[in-house]
Amino acid sequence: MTRLKLSDLSDEKPVRLSIEIPARLHRRLVDYGIVLNGGVAKDAPQPAALVAPMIERFIAGDREFSKARRRARSAEISST
Repeated sequence: MTRLKLSDLSDEKPVRLSIEIPARLHRRLVDYGIVLNGGVAKDAPQPAALVAPMIERFIAGDREFSKARRRARSAEISST
């Protein structure tokens, strides 16, 4: 079985965000949802349900962002 980077699509209260994506990316997201659903198109996650977890995963894996965030928090704490 394919090990995908995205696995948990937990339900949280959403914040509406409207974006435009290229049709090619939409098709890839549809395909990703199908693969995530075990290769079955029926009841596969829709692209809109995949975008937020993918961005969250991307940000969580960005080491430079994590370092910069920690430095900013440290500076904020030391300035109070």
